[in-house]
Amino acid sequence: MNKNTVVLVLLFVFLTLSSCKTRNQASELNYMQNVEQVATEASMKSALNTIQKGDQLVIFVSAKNMEVVRPFNQGYYTSPNPTTTNAPNSERVYLVDSEGNIDFPVIGKLSTADKSLEAFRVELTDRVTTYVKNPTVTMRLANFKVTVLGEVNRPGQITIPEGQTTLLNALGLVGDVTMYAKREDILLVRNVDGEMTKTRINLMDANFINSPYFQLKQNDVIYVSANYNKEKLARQDPNTGIYIAVAGMVIGLAGIFITIFKN
Repeated sequence: MNKNTVVLVLLFVFLTLSSCKTRNQASELNYMQNVEQVATEASMKSALNTIQKGDQLVIFVSAKNMEVVRPFNQGYYTSPNPTTTNAPNSERVYLVDSEGNIDFPVIGKLSTADKSLEAFRVELTDRVTTYVKNPTVTMRLANFKVTVLGEVNRPGQITIPEGQTTLLNALGLVGDVTMYAKREDILLVRNVDGEMTKTRINLMDANFINSPYFQLKQNDVIYVSANYNKEKLARQDPNTGIYIAVAGMVIGLAGIFITIFKN
């Protein structure tokens, strides 16, 4: 083996290592570039989620003549509902039982199994129409759910207590953002009447508390992007240490061979 052969061997080793590292970098960076796609898909999935056992449904029935629908709103109530015209002082909460049912006044037991919130609202409206002309049924989950993804300590879907549904509370419930979070670039995806809206929030600017997105809505998806340090970390091949060790060994062996052939 002469010097030229040794050089060719070393060149082949380094080219192989560089190729592996380049492929790894491309994979990591491509993953980080599909942030909006991931958040949008999560939002669509949340919007289609079915009602679960143990969910708390806040339901209110209204009509032109509120006296007619009073029997449908009887029972125990929760906080005032300021959004419903001519509504009484409060709304009723129905707990979905272990069989996926609720017991609704006048109508009786209703199954929520495998139904989205909107599908169940439409069904209930149809049932009430049997007794009342042109009723309006409003329905929402009292156990408020949002999804937080990305650079947070415990990503996933969380339940937020009613009255505490702010962006900061949501981040607190997932253990806050990590050291790799891009705090000036928080993506929030919201489903508004079937259409996805996206906005970027800068947590470093105190004015974000005046944003309409500071107060979260049911099924919002929050994606905390990675900062430059995480991107730089993603560029590093996890096998870099092994490559360096192998390269060092090859160089050492090459030195030995060169010394032997010189002699």
